[in-house]
Amino acid sequence: MKRSPKDVIDSARMISRRALVMGTVQVGVIGVLGMRLQSMQVDQADEYRLLAEENRINIRLLPPARGMIFDRNGIAIADNEQNYRVVMVREDAGDIGEVLAKLTELVDINPEVLARAMDEMQRRSPFVPVTIADRLSWEDVAQINLNTPALPGITAEVGLSRVYPWGADLAHVVGYVGPVSDYDLQRIDDNDPLLQIPKFQIGKSGAENKMEHTLRGSAGDKRIEVNAAGRIMRELDRREGEPGKDVQLTIDSRLQSYVQARLDGQSAGAVVIDLENGDLRAVASAPAFDPNLFVRGISSRDWTALNEDKYRPLAAKAVQGTYPPGSTFKMVVALAAMEAGVTTAEETVYCGGYTDVFNIRFHCWKRGGHGNINLHESLKQSCDCYYYEIAQRVGIDKIAEMARKLGLGVRHDLPLSAVATGLAPDKEWKSSVRGESWRIGDTVNASIGQGDVLASPLQIAVMTARLATGREVTPRLIRLIDGVAQPSGLGESLGVNENTLRRIRSSMYDVCNHHRGTGYRSRIIAEGHKMAGKSGTSQVRRITAEERAAGVIRNEDLPWERRDHALFTAFAPFDNPRYAVSVIVEHGGGGSAAAAPIARDIILQAQFGGPPPLEAYPSDVRDRIAAQQRRIEERIPPGSSGLVRA
Repeated sequence: MKRSPKDVIDSARMISRRALVMGTVQVGVIGVLGMRLQSMQVDQADEYRLLAEENRINIRLLPPARGMIFDRNGIAIADNEQNYRVVMVREDAGDIGEVLAKLTELVDINPEVLARAMDEMQRRSPFVPVTIADRLSWEDVAQINLNTPALPGITAEVGLSRVYPWGADLAHVVGYVGPVSDYDLQRIDDNDPLLQIPKFQIGKSGAENKMEHTLRGSAGDKRIEVNAAGRIMRELDRREGEPGKDVQLTIDSRLQSYVQARLDGQSAGAVVIDLENGDLRAVASAPAFDPNLFVRGISSRDWTALNEDKYRPLAAKAVQGTYPPGSTFKMVVALAAMEAGVTTAEETVYCGGYTDVFNIRFHCWKRGGHGNINLHESLKQSCDCYYYEIAQRVGIDKIAEMARKLGLGVRHDLPLSAVATGLAPDKEWKSSVRGESWRIGDTVNASIGQGDVLASPLQIAVMTARLATGREVTPRLIRLIDGVAQPSGLGESLGVNENTLRRIRSSMYDVCNHHRGTGYRSRIIAEGHKMAGKSGTSQVRRITAEERAAGVIRNEDLPWERRDHALFTAFAPFDNPRYAVSVIVEHGGGGSAAAAPIARDIILQAQFGGPPPLEAYPSDVRDRIAAQQRRIEERIPPGSSGLVRA
């Protein structure tokens, strides 16, 4: 049907409107696209250029060289050695199983190590390099490099790994490093990206742990160009990290080796302090362990063997172990009583072999008693009843105060693992910790270093150093950091009457040099080298009245773990004190028999700067000492015999 002119005009108008709307929409869309293109090509050009660049350039962290640790004579005791290793980046490898199968055809890799590496890869981000194996030979590295095209994601690298040349001799002092673990990441508040590198080594114990931030350094990085398959084409640039700082300890590694050898066969600890500056010359615990076992991750067999050893080789007995100090504590009680004015050096106390306190009988070690005895004789012969009496007069609070002044019951700030605080108990301590009142019997027990009193060999050595010098000698382990000297431990005056200190020292001298002294059999006869000391025997079991009546069982007849601990502490030379030493022999029996000979040998070694002449010893023991010196010389590592004075 023929349309009217009006219909034609209306239809044309409608088409024009639709065209206008469509055109507007098209222009709008084109405008938006144009603006987006401008934004991407002009405004965001740098950002997209960077993204494109990151697709072909990888940035990888470069671990810094860990700072070395030296002894006081500049001998390396924690070193770095070159270490060839092979790493894998999971996102570049494709089929991981196939690549690892090819790798094991070229390099012999322990299946257990390989399984740990695969587990590590699953837990890490796909772009993080994971160490598959380390300590490879150069021939292994050459094989890997030759077959690189067939090993996508695999790279052979050379780095540094920790090594401890002195092995077990310095294990408890230097400590060890090990691969960073998930447990480490959870317990330490440290955002250093280096810790995300699998098998990155961090300090786990000892100075390695406590000086971690000083020794670690900071990361560098390198930019590498990779092709579309992720294979490394070339290294574009490199920024080396900041190496860790070197640390020099106060330890004399040669003296340390001697002490460790002298303690061999015992469950024991010993400390040697230089009285001129508080330097710890030796801090030894026996038995020890080889820290090199931990560097790459210790095997379960080795770990079990160390943990199940009843002599506890992992325990740093010299600083971590706390023991009742026994009669070595008597100097504290004597000094507290003299300073408080409750006794004099001339006053005598009667010892009949026991003291009754509120119907409780406290025995002296000498069953028949010592008779009337004064301060000097009480220390020389180690009479217990004398201290039962004067301790009741002075009271536990003043005894505890003096103990802390001498370094007991105080945690000494040293970069070592688990440095013990010990315990110098007083009335407030018992009330707050046990909710009980202090009793007179507690004071009597504490007067001979038993009961709640606890001290480490380190603390007993500090006590002896302060008695010998009258100064607040403070133990120091770090001598230099990157060549910068650390504060001395010389210490200020204790503020104790010097005449009283002289009487204590004189008594300690007779302990070792008078025929009735408890340490006489371990005396030094060389003029200018004689020592003053004090023995101690720390009971680990209660002796019942029935046992006393029937006869006390001898230590050597008891099982090892029920025997008394043996202690001895000393300083020398007496006329001009230079060194203090303390020794603990766990379950060794009497201090004068088990610990005193060790202390004498150590302090002679320190004084003479090496093996002392046999003439320094009493004639009746020289043959035995000569044989002992030969055995120890064989035990000490080559090149370490003799000391170098600093």
